[in-house]
Amino acid sequence: MLNKKQQAMYKDQRVGIFIDVQNLYYSAKNLYKAKVNFNEILKIAVGNRKLIRAFAYVIKTDELKEKTFFEALENIGFEIKSKDLQVFYGGMKKGDWDVGIATDAIELAPKLDVVVLVSGDGDFTPLVEHLQRVEGCKVEVIAFGKSSSSKLIEHVDNFYDLDINPRRFLI
Repeated sequence: MLNKKQQAMYKDQRVGIFIDVQNLYYSAKNLYKAKVNFNEILKIAVGNRKLIRAFAYVIKTDELKEKTFFEALENIGFEIKSKDLQVFYGGMKKGDWDVGIATDAIELAPKLDVVVLVSGDGDFTPLVEHLQRVEGCKVEVIAFGKSSSSKLIEHVDNFYDLDINPRRFLI
């Protein structure tokens, strides 16, 4: 059943979707030992509204399965943004898209009514506040509640907790 905030989805709302693939991947893996059904994520993110653009932000490593996965995301309707995993001296690895996601969301915001951020990363809280205050966008987050920042959840206009019905969103 839809709550009041979810019922406020209108057909004429223009929606942009920004998926932090690594965040969702590791949440599903750690919580459920499963993979994410990105097609279902896209369906609930759009609802009955008008999709303007949907981005999936990925990190490239040396895994052979990646190409097939990236192609599957494109076939669903996502625009893929990828970058290489950074490996630092000493073996430390880093691969995140926080700044890229924030930049793209801010750039696209004037063409959107709703920004859907698919990540539970609390580092996005200042982005949420900016999009609401400066750009006038509603901001929705879709993520696994068990691994999401409570501060992020507190600031968004709507939070869709994938933990409520995980089987729908897992493979």
